[in-house]
Amino acid sequence: MTTTTEPMTKQAPAQDAGAPDVPRLDQQLCFALYSASGLMTKLYRPLLDPLGLTYPQYLAMLALWQHSPSTIGELGAALGLDSATLTPLIKRMEAGGLVTRRRDAADERRVLVEPTAKGEALRTKMKDVQEGLSCGMPLERTELKALHGTLTRLVAGLREATADRD
Repeated sequence: MTTTTEPMTKQAPAQDAGAPDVPRLDQQLCFALYSASGLMTKLYRPLLDPLGLTYPQYLAMLALWQHSPSTIGELGAALGLDSATLTPLIKRMEAGGLVTRRRDAADERRVLVEPTAKGEALRTKMKDVQEGLSCGMPLERTELKALHGTLTRLVAGLREATADRD
């Protein structure tokens, strides 16, 4: 019996000629979107950390600056999050002094969320975040605008397609 000290290398399994083609990971739109989302969040992190914001909190603040006060339902619809995901996020933001929650006087079942003075003060720093972000973008402004339009249409179509499944 002989032994060898050479390392074993893994080889890709040979594809069975009769088996259907397996999709390639690098050709999947879902993987490209997943990767881009993770990298975008990573790009934002050093810009948001000094402000004490996570990326989801940043998105919530953007939505609240656009329309405030908002109900949890309205905020969830704007962010594409359900209340079970959004409520803990809002509670952490409230604990950090960024937002307040209160019952709607017209309908006690509804919870209204709005930025505090501290939350509003962050608004002035968003230009710095956007300028810092543009340094890491590999696309030109016109390409970004076109991509945004395409992704917005994709999201709308996917929401419509998945609405029937809820």
